[in-house]
Amino acid sequence: MPDHQSPGGFPVSAGILFGLGLGGFFDGIVLHQILQWHHMVTSAGYPADTVENLKINTFWDGLFHASTYIFTGVALYVLWRYSRREHIRWSGRLLPGAMLMGFGIFNIAEGLINHQILGLHHVNETVPRTQWIYWDVAFLIWGAAMAAGGWNLLRRGKEETAARTAAGGAE
Repeated sequence: MPDHQSPGGFPVSAGILFGLGLGGFFDGIVLHQILQWHHMVTSAGYPADTVENLKINTFWDGLFHASTYIFTGVALYVLWRYSRREHIRWSGRLLPGAMLMGFGIFNIAEGLINHQILGLHHVNETVPRTQWIYWDVAFLIWGAAMAAGGWNLLRRGKEETAARTAAGGAE
């Protein structure tokens, strides 16, 4: 699996995959289960107002959670594979930066595809329908802010790691 690496061989793809997984876990656990603002297909003709519709939504929520486990498992494998190579000490900003980027990318992709394009569900379906768009837009803004903040943190971590490499900081 090709990786986009920063100086010192840090696998940025691992951090992004971790962020995608954590973004999905947050969405599924907090928004679907704890707050119960929506489920996977509540706006696609299966509102959670009957036991049968709740069963359908629970099934699709489960498939969604399975995909977040796959992202996280692949991320762990990529990180493990690269951690076994000789490398310099990576900046502590690389993994959190890449994870924030992944979390933000998750929110942007999920918000655009599931909320806007497919209309499968919306962020907060417990408020009046006229307010759904505000929650959806806030979700996208939150995702963009995380992606931008993560990118900045990753960029700074790459600079730190490159400086260590130039200074002969390999272990």
